[in-house]
Amino acid sequence: MQMGFQQNGSGGKGNSDSKRNKRKQKRLSPIQKLYETCKEVFADCGPYIVPTPDKVEKLAVVLDGMTHGDVGLRPNMPIFSSERAPIITYLHIYECDKFSIGIFCLPPTSVIPLHNHPGMTVFGKLLFGTMHIKAYDWSNEVPRNKDLVPAYPVDAKIRPDGMQLAKLKVNSEFTAPCRTSILYPADGGNMHCFTAKTACAVLDVLGPPYCDPDGRHCQYYYEYPFSEFPADIVGATEEEKESYAWLMERDKPEELSVVGLSYDGPKIAKK
Repeated sequence: MQMGFQQNGSGGKGNSDSKRNKRKQKRLSPIQKLYETCKEVFADCGPYIVPTPDKVEKLAVVLDGMTHGDVGLRPNMPIFSSERAPIITYLHIYECDKFSIGIFCLPPTSVIPLHNHPGMTVFGKLLFGTMHIKAYDWSNEVPRNKDLVPAYPVDAKIRPDGMQLAKLKVNSEFTAPCRTSILYPADGGNMHCFTAKTACAVLDVLGPPYCDPDGRHCQYYYEYPFSEFPADIVGATEEEKESYAWLMERDKPEELSVVGLSYDGPKIAKK
């Protein structure tokens, strides 16, 4: 195995460049560092193309270190008032065809209903507050289309067209500070629901962003208990079946109210 050590005489320039790069990194604001890291991480990615594990970790580390102060937010700002619920505020920071950066600001009790992220790798950092997250991935245990199911139990109701089986990935409360959550196109909880237990702010990075012309639009879902339309899952016990649910596409919920406001925090110098 060849080791990566260098003699002082031959490595002077490299060491000097490395020191300059480190000094540059120290001078960057947290949001600028996030932007530049996203440019690197998502450079060779696209729909259903996930960054390499080392790049995923690199971006997660940057987000792990960020706080609400780094983006100019305070929990006592009017957009987080309980009197504002259920209106949610979205602060748009940056978007290109490779990734987007933004912040969801949720007053107490407000909810972002169950929705998906088609073909995307998503990083979410809870900047402050307590939030309940429920998340699912599509299941491969049984066919999603009822027409492909060989037989139904005699006492089972026939599932409506479009209903698909999903497996519960997360069903917990999270309180800041906590690690960045990461979800992938087919794993990690691609479909999730947010419920604000207190005022919350979530820094959201999507790679690539939603794009209606390319078919990456936000789809919302109804959720039904597995027991309502029972089916056989090979190798699953009755207790394990409780972690499954049936999801069916729906229109954007009328009760969901998201308004956009200008981001007034530290700016990004685009390069």
